[in-house]
Amino acid sequence: MKKINGVMLKQMIISGANNLFNCYPEVDALNVFPVPDGDTGTNMNLTISSGAKEVANRNDTNVYDIAKSFSKGLLMGARGNSGVILSQIFRGFAKALDGKETLDAMDLADAFIMGKEVAYKAVMRPVEGTILTVIREASDALFNAATSDMTIEEAFEILLKEARESLERTPELLPVLKEVGVVDSGGTGLVKILEGFQKAILGNVVEKTMATVTDSNRAKIQDAESEGKEVTYCVELLLKLPENSASSNKKVFVEKRFLNVLQSHGEKVRLNRNGDLLEIHVHALNPGNIISYAQQYGDFMKTKIENIDVSHTTIFEEKKEEPKKEEPLKEYALIAVAIGKGIEDLFKEYHVDYIVSGGQTMNPSTEDFVAAIKAVHAKNIFILPNNSNIIMAASQACDVTKGDIKAKVIPSKTIPQGLTAAMMFNPEVSVKENEQEMNEALNNVKTGQVTVAIKDTSIDGVEVKKGDFIGIMGKSILCSDKDKIDAAFDTLQKMIDDMSSIITILVGEGVNEEEINTLSQKIEEEYSDIDIDIKMGNQPVYSFIIGVE
Repeated sequence: MKKINGVMLKQMIISGANNLFNCYPEVDALNVFPVPDGDTGTNMNLTISSGAKEVANRNDTNVYDIAKSFSKGLLMGARGNSGVILSQIFRGFAKALDGKETLDAMDLADAFIMGKEVAYKAVMRPVEGTILTVIREASDALFNAATSDMTIEEAFEILLKEARESLERTPELLPVLKEVGVVDSGGTGLVKILEGFQKAILGNVVEKTMATVTDSNRAKIQDAESEGKEVTYCVELLLKLPENSASSNKKVFVEKRFLNVLQSHGEKVRLNRNGDLLEIHVHALNPGNIISYAQQYGDFMKTKIENIDVSHTTIFEEKKEEPKKEEPLKEYALIAVAIGKGIEDLFKEYHVDYIVSGGQTMNPSTEDFVAAIKAVHAKNIFILPNNSNIIMAASQACDVTKGDIKAKVIPSKTIPQGLTAAMMFNPEVSVKENEQEMNEALNNVKTGQVTVAIKDTSIDGVEVKKGDFIGIMGKSILCSDKDKIDAAFDTLQKMIDDMSSIITILVGEGVNEEEINTLSQKIEEEYSDIDIDIKMGNQPVYSFIIGVE
């Protein structure tokens, strides 16, 4: 094959997306730290799935039209740093194909080179030994080898061979990978996508084979795509989760796994948990699959299924209405990413207008931020991502915002940083003054977090056993202990210095009142001269989030 047209490029995209879907748990497992937040595979899967949906019903024979649509879908669906970088790779790829009906080996080489260049420019401080290294070395290898008489099959073999070899070299470039004995997860996700591309070129388009997608549902989805139809039903459920799953013969509810399954069956998925009540919203082709799956975890209190084309109300009480176009834009608005009722309430106390649900293991997409920017209806908007893996998606949303609205990211990497920055916001001063004050506030906060180790490992000189509680600050593991209170206190001790004056502790899910009192007493006895504030954050994943100012 000497040339690729739009039809073949579409098949490559779908095949690549499906191949990653089938393998994303494997990519998630390549987590450097032994914490329950390995979500690179999930983020890349959701990102490329968004791009694949954008082209699924297109019948263009023009490669540029397909590449441009794919890029748009990736851009809006991008989640996490790996997802944003992936979207930038194919943004450059599409840019290089502008005006082309077909592409040959030389065009393919140029497109991946442009993808590499755009991705590197999108990252403020590129780190080698990551997905960036893999795309750089693979695209350079193809560019240097490509000739006008080379077939597409030959070109892709060169690209993929170097991508795999580059991936195997990532531990030599990034010491932390070598220390824990894994290759880079983002680079692995990219290789899985390229492998899917190659299989389509060879006539073997990859289909979704993971157990979360049933054969019957897959057939219905494919039928809908071939007929140019989208999912047709809005499913809304109110589910009561049991106090004890074992005694009720119900499965144990794990939010991330539950969310992933629903996303594989439909789109526009929303979950809202309040105690033992779980609200579910999903647009799906086969509502029966959603209902059958959800029933394994609890009992229905309310069910609602409607044709998506028919106007309907929702059981979600907190749904925000779109602002009326005739309403004038207000001067300022703050958007923050948070999860946990206590943390959300704190942000609302500190001038935040809109909470984007998410955080560790649940990274919002660029589209989520774009929707938030539209909803707050303000001229000047500050976004607090509160997680280092969310900053790029928030920044990307600011870049695509047009008109009179100016959105800026205050690059908070933790909840304590975000809360402190929000407290510094002053609606009476200029945008420049607010931006400066909020950014400076980030440097005055240290953040520690306590969570449960999900595997045995040795990192940063700390021996960690699965099930232990570990204290983390930044990218360092400070301690490991079988007792969560001892782990929290040990973490705090390593954070305190002579300049420390305020300690704030946000208490997560699963911590009881006795444990809170024990920790409070230990801190007060040791640090009687420091202001201590312990609040219920109700956050998942982390038993304690500790802020020291």
